[in-house]
Amino acid sequence: MSKNKWFVVAIVLVLALSACAAPAEEAPAEEAPAEEAPAEEAPAEEAPAEEEAAEVNPADLTFAVCVKSIGANWFGRLEQGLIEFSEETGATAFLCGPSKADTAQQIGIIDELIAQGIDGLGNVPYGVEEHEPIHKKALDAGIPVVLHEAPLATNATYDIEAFDNCAYGEEMMRELAARMGEEGVYVSFVGSLTNDTHMVWQECAYQYQQEHYPNMSRLGLYESKEDIEIAYQVFKDLLKTNPEIKGATGSSASEPTAIGRAVQEAGLTDEITVVGTTIVSYSGELIKTGDIDLGMGWDPKLAGKAMCEVLLRVIRGEEIKTGDNLGIPGYENVTVSPNANGLPIITGNAWIKFDASNMMDYNF
Repeated sequence: MSKNKWFVVAIVLVLALSACAAPAEEAPAEEAPAEEAPAEEAPAEEAPAEEEAAEVNPADLTFAVCVKSIGANWFGRLEQGLIEFSEETGATAFLCGPSKADTAQQIGIIDELIAQGIDGLGNVPYGVEEHEPIHKKALDAGIPVVLHEAPLATNATYDIEAFDNCAYGEEMMRELAARMGEEGVYVSFVGSLTNDTHMVWQECAYQYQQEHYPNMSRLGLYESKEDIEIAYQVFKDLLKTNPEIKGATGSSASEPTAIGRAVQEAGLTDEITVVGTTIVSYSGELIKTGDIDLGMGWDPKLAGKAMCEVLLRVIRGEEIKTGDNLGIPGYENVTVSPNANGLPIITGNAWIKFDASNMMDYNF
């Protein structure tokens, strides 16, 4: 962190020197028009702003992307996107977050970053509602904020999503139902009841099931707290008291792995269908054995890179619009529309699905 602090100090000094030089250039501009009207002053002030936006040097910028847990494989993969963005643009982009998912710790880290004066903040919040005040604090400090997995948020510059979250939840249910023969009892997991994307996926999946698969029923929605051992123990206990369970969906990347392990240990590989968001580094072995039937998700590396690209464009004064190409696979033709709170949501088309036949195509 000390390197980043020195980097920020350097930026502050450069800006301070620029600020000192600016008034010297304004004096002649005021002498010529004499007292010609404030009307001419406004355009005179706008021109330098446009020039500065056009001359932004990425090498002078520092972006911090704070995530739920830096100890998770998922976010290790996301960090690769930050590294690649830095190599390609010259900007400094680094990953930060608690070692284990914890809202208070994540907020504390962001608060420190705001004090350091970073140029842009990316955040994948563990609890979206709880993060709203710290996001507002960053915005009030002039720091653009780009969120990910927070489509119901209010305080940010943009939120970027890999895909339409409700459509993803419905697809998860279609895949589960097809493998369950469209009947039987299933359970669903989310990392946190305040995680926007997880809740949207599972609510849309549930609504879709009720409308299209009346012979299926959801036993309940359970919280893993983004902890594989908690998910494992909860599902294991559910199997003891509810032997009728025939399927499960997971939202956090580790949940299908936890569920699949419990299924394998119970000898129910052919009896219980497991479908959900995961990555091969977590679930590969259980996919091979059939204890997880289907993995879904997106590439966190590309999402992390997309967050930084949006931050850079915001600092350059560019507005992200429907049809824009972020230059990143899955985000070449984005749609942008406000959520109910007025926050612009950037949506890509980057979801993936994998089983034993193609999982090595997504070996991360």
